[in-house]
Amino acid sequence: MNLLLSLVRSAASKPPCASRGINPRATRIIPRLAPGGLDEKSVGLARLFSSKPPCASRGINPRATRIIPRLAPGGLYESGARAPGGLYEKRSRLALGSLLGACLLASCSAPVTAPPEKPKPVATAPAANERTASPVAAPAAKQAASTPAAAAVIPDRPEKIAFQPLAYEPPAAADFRHVLPDGTVVYLAPSHEFPLVNLAITFKGGGSLDPAEVPGLASMTARMVREGGTAKLPPAEFDETLDFLATEASVSANETFTTATLNTLKSNFDESLGLFLDMLRTPGFDQGRLDTAKARAIEGLKQRNDDASSILAREWKRIVYGTNHFESAEPTGATVDGIDRDRLAEMHRRIFHPGNAIVAVSGDFEPKEMLAKLEKAFAGWERGDVAPAPAVPTATLEPGLYHVPKEIPQGKVVLGCRSIERDDPDAIPLLLLNEILGAGGFTSRLMQQVRSNEGLAYSVRSAITPRVTYPGDFRAGFESKNATVALATKIVMDEIRKIRDELVTEDELETAKRGLIETFPRQFESKPQMLRVFVNDEWTNRPKDFWKTFRQRVDAVTREDLQRVAREHLDPAKMAILVVGDWDEIAKGDLDKRATMNDFFGGAVKHLPLRDPLTLEPLPAP
Repeated sequence: MNLLLSLVRSAASKPPCASRGINPRATRIIPRLAPGGLDEKSVGLARLFSSKPPCASRGINPRATRIIPRLAPGGLYESGARAPGGLYEKRSRLALGSLLGACLLASCSAPVTAPPEKPKPVATAPAANERTASPVAAPAAKQAASTPAAAAVIPDRPEKIAFQPLAYEPPAAADFRHVLPDGTVVYLAPSHEFPLVNLAITFKGGGSLDPAEVPGLASMTARMVREGGTAKLPPAEFDETLDFLATEASVSANETFTTATLNTLKSNFDESLGLFLDMLRTPGFDQGRLDTAKARAIEGLKQRNDDASSILAREWKRIVYGTNHFESAEPTGATVDGIDRDRLAEMHRRIFHPGNAIVAVSGDFEPKEMLAKLEKAFAGWERGDVAPAPAVPTATLEPGLYHVPKEIPQGKVVLGCRSIERDDPDAIPLLLLNEILGAGGFTSRLMQQVRSNEGLAYSVRSAITPRVTYPGDFRAGFESKNATVALATKIVMDEIRKIRDELVTEDELETAKRGLIETFPRQFESKPQMLRVFVNDEWTNRPKDFWKTFRQRVDAVTREDLQRVAREHLDPAKMAILVVGDWDEIAKGDLDKRATMNDFFGGAVKHLPLRDPLTLEPLPAP
């Protein structure tokens, strides 16, 4: 490392190379690799650090101290370097080594030439606007002039940095919305940076349309639309054709929507679009591919008890939404085995048609040309009825303590209750409250108390997941070693009570507000993402001014608003606590007896059975 420091000082103190302004000693150390090697920017950087006189105090180019103020005398690295072997001295050496590397690498493209002769001294005094030839006084003077200016630009503490107010207006969906002659809604967002086109068709309906006796049918249908070929092309030939065109196509279904996407080169868009729509309109549902997909699905079902997290999620949905709602429905080996081509075709007819679709296209195209292509491609595709809205759950959450047995060293816990609908007037205050309670990462109360202060869990979070047409749920979750599950649960419940009983601080509220407001533009950070927002808003009838007024409504929330919604929507007495783990080890609590599972609901626990992964029938108690 001392050698690196010596080389930097030497590189900065020698006269520049006549042809390139590079220290000749550097060109001797690392000879030129190839003609036209590195780019001019690298050479310019080398000139910057080698063609000026050295800094008197450290042998560092004074111009560099204007670019990197920490290298200036009295800066972070300079002051730290005074402690031999200290952290800052190491950083200083790394920084100096980086400067040397830039100089040496740049010199690789410079021709090796003899150093110029030293100019003879001239007896005349320099003009007022000329640089002095003094190797010490001039850099020192320039450094003295530059250091205060740099200090004025860069504060000495991060919290002193002042930012301009964020000026951003969200895009309006109406500016991107079009309607084809057949009534199909299309959103277009041209973007000419790359010769690519991304097309997505969002169909209403997904798992919410599954028959009660065949959960997972919509998901399997979406999968087979993509994997089962078309009426004209068998699966392997269809896949090979897409690969030849460098085109990606996918189809997937969640609980409420089914989405088909196409990503292709602009030059191949017409042919790719034809294949894509042929796949959606007339899927082949190849029997061999269907058998393979069913076998893979069944193998996946066999493993769903391997991870306690999947058990926790499955049983929590049953507690929150009941056993007869699509959100809690799970496929079994028998229901998967019962899926055939006729069932797939029936689900396909319900979902895949223009009357149930909204199209979004972004990428390298002209809007008029794209609309003409889509009109032609959709011609003759019969429109059907729009899929119905998801059914509203009829079950009521029963508060209490629940347990599912599994021999694991750490218990997994989720606790919570039913919450609100998406467009509830309390949605934004509750969103801010959740940021403070448990969704705000390391600034949240749950993370500070459970992880930072007590060390009981690696991660703890809370979430609010409202649904569009019915109340969703609030939940907090974590995992902790068996002996501390009770204590961690007690701390989480105490924090919920505290946020109900006491006003949050002004700093907490301001941090939560800034988090939502300053990250707001990320909702629209790319053209495809922006169009996804517009499509979702249209399908779910979100108020048209929602995004335009979002930040103002966030900023208007008060501490009293947060306490009001906490008292109304977060009542520990109406919550359920679900634990997956070894109950004998969990129930007795921690060694210091700060908490046991008897502290919750009077110690009354409902032991739920671990279910067979293939049949979901209760397994015999161990």
